[in-house]
Amino acid sequence: MQSDREVLVKVENLSKKFCKDLKTSLWYGVKDLVSGVRGNKHERELRPKEFWAVKDVSFELRRGECLGLIGHNGAGKSTLLKILNGLINPDAGKVTIKGRVGALIELGAGFNPILTGRENIYNNGAVLGFSRQEITQKLDDIIAFAELEDFIDMPVQHYSSGMKVRLGFAVAAQMEPDVLIIDEVLAVGDLGFVLKCFKQIDTILPNTAIVFVSHSMPMVSRICNQMILMEHGKPKFQGTNVAKGIDLYYTRFANNESNVVFDDGSLEFLSHNCDLEQGQVLRGQDIGISLCFAIKKGALKVVPTVYMEIKDKDLRPVAGVQSGQESIEVKDAKYLKYYFTIKNSMFTLGAYGIDISVKDAESNSPILRVNNFIKFSAVGDKSMWVPFELQTDVAVELK
Repeated sequence: MQSDREVLVKVENLSKKFCKDLKTSLWYGVKDLVSGVRGNKHERELRPKEFWAVKDVSFELRRGECLGLIGHNGAGKSTLLKILNGLINPDAGKVTIKGRVGALIELGAGFNPILTGRENIYNNGAVLGFSRQEITQKLDDIIAFAELEDFIDMPVQHYSSGMKVRLGFAVAAQMEPDVLIIDEVLAVGDLGFVLKCFKQIDTILPNTAIVFVSHSMPMVSRICNQMILMEHGKPKFQGTNVAKGIDLYYTRFANNESNVVFDDGSLEFLSHNCDLEQGQVLRGQDIGISLCFAIKKGALKVVPTVYMEIKDKDLRPVAGVQSGQESIEVKDAKYLKYYFTIKNSMFTLGAYGIDISVKDAESNSPILRVNNFIKFSAVGDKSMWVPFELQTDVAVELK
């Protein structure tokens, strides 16, 4: 069971502040030394020109779990990673990490530019706590993974950014640390190498705890099973509902606890029903979906249009379903129900989610949006690379 796995990273009420002015920051540092105040023991009130880069962050990460850390630039993600990696000390709170830690935080970080790639492998491996013999046993695998056989004895200062990423990830992943911290550096790599990185992550994840930072939501949804959405140094969302965290990332105005990310007050989404067996649909099976709304008095003149968008596990839209465009007057109705039947569903095997968008049938203006309100898995006897198959009549003629 997941709950029985060892906790490798424990963060308790972590906070870190910085000063916007260098001269003032140095003066505050001197005053703190004189007064004997240690930043990681006593939390202090903000002084002029100070701000919280990270404020009251807490989480636990077990072996086999991957935490996605997302947020806008300046939200506090990189500061949190540097605290986890021991590069800077917190002003308040506590971090407990068990085992060896591998980190890819900044491009080229941890490399000595005048040393060769081979020499840097030994240096980085030693920092991770491996003996020279253990590094030598992994050396060929690291070089092969990084695809740097022809350049491994060249000084790292002559490496391109992509070469540095390949070498850094190869060392961090091939040495199989207990905790792996990855910042946005993978965005520098080419597509082929990024795919190879994710395959390696899949391999080591059962025995590793990973903290993954990225602005690429498909990457985040690909490997993360829990998430923290940072905003101005604080967790705006935290939990195992990765899809909801991504929705909030895309729609920052949505700060409620439901999946409703837009609501003009005309309708209230009451319930839905989907005739799936244990959340699964068999390839070729019809899917029946019903939606029920409460109509606010006098809010609507005609029945609005409902659009359902089906997304795959990477949150990419793969199909859509829309209600009719008939102008039906609402009059004194209090409730509104829609009944959809998706005929002969031909989704490829995998996980899916459905968003709904309700618009005024006359002005086409948005009324309500609910994200990821239904989740389901497509099952069957074969898998396809394409998002879904089309039902087609085919005639073959031989002459």
